Amino acid sequence: MNLRLTPTTLPVAVRPNLSAGRAAGQVSGADAGGFSGALQSALSSVSAAQNDAAKLQREVQLENPKVSLEETMVAIQKAQIGFQATLHVRNRMVQAYTDIMNMQV
Repeated sequence: MNLRLTPTTLPVAVRPNLSAGRAAGQVSGADAGGFSGALQSALSSVSAAQNDAAKLQREVQLENPKVSLEETMVAIQKAQIGFQATLHVRNRMVQAYTDIMNMQV
């Protein structure tokens, strides 16, 4: 079971400095599309985590000896936390849109 944090899963405050790669002309998908690219990347990441958790859960139910219950539970929790974070972002975006539409011009 691998619980290591990769540079993409680390909190923003402790991520390594990635400006050297950007200076060399490398642009990530999130940078190329701005906010929409970052949102699309986050949604696909959450979807992949949910698919992975569902696959592991199915394997545990089929009693596959290569898949541990602990690994499955961690994957399910990661998917749940990602979904909750996505839901909070969506709610904040809807609230911001509502606030802007209700402004006096």
